[in-house]
Amino acid sequence: MKKNESKYISLCLSGILLLLLPSCLSHYQQNIQFYKHYETGNFKAAEKVLLHQKKASQGKDKLLYHLNLGTVYAMQEAYEASNQHFEEAYILGEDYRKNYLNEAASFLTNPTVTEYQGEDLELLMIHYYKALNFLKMGQNQKALVECKRLQIKLNELSDRYTSENKYNRDAFIHTLMGIIYDANQDANNAFIAYRNALKIYQEDYKEMFGIEVPEQLKQDAMRTAHQMGFQEELAQLENEFGQKYQANSHAGGDVVFLWHNGLGPIKSEMAVNFLISRRGSRVYFANETHKLRLDFLLPLRKNENGDEYDPLGSLSMLRVAFPRYIERPTLYQKGTITWQNQSQSLEMVENIDAIAHKVLRERFVRELGTGLLRLAIKKSQEVALRQNDKNRLASLLSLVNAATEKADTRAWQTLPNRIHYTRLRLPAGTQTIKMRAEGFRNSRDFEFNLNIPKGATLFHTFHSLEIDPSFRHYSMNHR
Repeated sequence: MKKNESKYISLCLSGILLLLLPSCLSHYQQNIQFYKHYETGNFKAAEKVLLHQKKASQGKDKLLYHLNLGTVYAMQEAYEASNQHFEEAYILGEDYRKNYLNEAASFLTNPTVTEYQGEDLELLMIHYYKALNFLKMGQNQKALVECKRLQIKLNELSDRYTSENKYNRDAFIHTLMGIIYDANQDANNAFIAYRNALKIYQEDYKEMFGIEVPEQLKQDAMRTAHQMGFQEELAQLENEFGQKYQANSHAGGDVVFLWHNGLGPIKSEMAVNFLISRRGSRVYFANETHKLRLDFLLPLRKNENGDEYDPLGSLSMLRVAFPRYIERPTLYQKGTITWQNQSQSLEMVENIDAIAHKVLRERFVRELGTGLLRLAIKKSQEVALRQNDKNRLASLLSLVNAATEKADTRAWQTLPNRIHYTRLRLPAGTQTIKMRAEGFRNSRDFEFNLNIPKGATLFHTFHSLEIDPSFRHYSMNHR
């Protein structure tokens, strides 16, 4: 390599190092101003922060930009604006194509250089929020379109992950579909969706997430079976649940109350150290703590003199960065809705925190393998420079590689931690509903004046943003 070329490469590597130093922060930390405003309920300020990030709407994080802005507008009851951004997010999720130049660059730097394409649950939740927005605007038919999109997404998820004990079916999403069909007086499709939800709660959610079949779901399944005249199916459900269905022919309307409890997990990073051993052309990476063992084919290389050398040199240990989730414990664990003398529990139907952790664990080995291969490539480049007497460049490249070794910590972090729900059948007109949220050390009462439509369903969501206060400072600063 000529002296001028070496100098040029050195300057380029130095520039890259300076540019990458600020990116040591996680995605959460880099956007802490937005998250602080959102978590304290200052949605207007959170919106302002996002709107000032013009580049974010076009860059590699544009999916998250639209997801967060859609959520902020929904919290401000600007449902049409919210859905515009969720539709943009949906299109991005559908049209995403791998940029192979970025994919190649990720092996030289880290996964954050690629366009964020979203987690499976995040792409499902787009339709959840859109459907709710449409329902609140009285556009029930458009909410049904989101149901159909949800069904397509769920089918894709099931086809992609066929192994047992995998998150490949979502019970809550099927419950939501049933509720929406129900609100549109389509008892047949509502019953099918409720029945699918029952099956997933029983077969998947109980074991994976410790979530039992919600009592309200049982009642809705029996009611729609009764409405359709499915006597055999109704008898089976009554026998399964150990209760008789009691018809309620009131002349009022329904309110479906959805409680978004707390905040979803923060995506952070952890380091996993691997011991390196060799056997012929294969290199083995082992970590006893996690009981992991992976291997790659890394044949010997030749330097400028034609001498063979090990592409990893004398390296005996590697540290790979891997994403992890940090739970933000909810302040409240239990919720109850009361109207006059009626009282009903808000039952948990989705544990977003638990799903996020499970999905990340499911792909741990695959992503770890990618991370190890990325590091092996980086280290082999350093060794190649040293083999060709380019020690200064090798040292500089080592610094760049260390600075760029980073996990992908991007995630939709304005989602709730858990979702609870119930259904109340109330007289038409304005009704005052009270909610009591209870925690281990705290409890709080809320009051809502709702206009119940005659013979129809009102959808009401309430998001309590509070998390365990002892965790707040830690979550703001932890990487």
